[in-house]
Amino acid sequence: MKLKQRFMIVLLVLSVILVACGGAQPEEQVTEDEAILTLAVGTMVANFFETQTAMVTPTPPSTNTPLPTNTFLPTPTPYNTLPPPATWTPSFVFYTFTSAPILLTPSVTGTLPTATINSNALANGCNNLAFIRDVNYPSGTEVAPGESFVKTWKVQNTGTCDWVYIYTLALVGEDHFDSSWNTLGKIVKPWDWAELSVFVDAPKADGTYTSYWRLTDGSNAFGATLSLSIVVKE
Repeated sequence: MKLKQRFMIVLLVLSVILVACGGAQPEEQVTEDEAILTLAVGTMVANFFETQTAMVTPTPPSTNTPLPTNTFLPTPTPYNTLPPPATWTPSFVFYTFTSAPILLTPSVTGTLPTATINSNALANGCNNLAFIRDVNYPSGTEVAPGESFVKTWKVQNTGTCDWVYIYTLALVGEDHFDSSWNTLGKIVKPWDWAELSVFVDAPKADGTYTSYWRLTDGSNAFGATLSLSIVVKE
């Protein structure tokens, strides 16, 4: 509102001046004082408008944005506080070997065993026999008093002669079983197997009983001893 009033006043002053200037006689010359006055009024009006323009025109905002200040991050604290690894210095050990031979001399101490000859397992001439196994009634078998049974052994001809038909068994020692047997009845060549049997009756009294037999050619017994050991129990 004040700006409008000032503008109207200036406009009125200009109108007065122009009227005054227009009413003058054309033949009259403008005096020096009038020229100075006119110049002063124009200067005043120009200054007035410049001042109003400056007041009305807004000052543009400054576009100079200050640069950001560099902020340095704090120095990180290391978490690994382990001591540095120890340094290893290799050491070398040199060994010297000699090629001298080592001689071991055995020494015998004590008494050497002497082989014992089993007279019940000797060969007779070219005849010999090896025991293989019990076919039945192994040692310690229990039987009833007076029981009758057949005892059988498996044997091998380990001699150099054939066993022939007349070969038979021979009782060695006391006969506890009232036993009987037959002749071989066949030929058994060297290194062949065969079965030999006896017929026995167990004693009638309780107890343990053992008897022995060997194979014979009719004149001489040879080879391993064949045994029968049973327990008579009611």
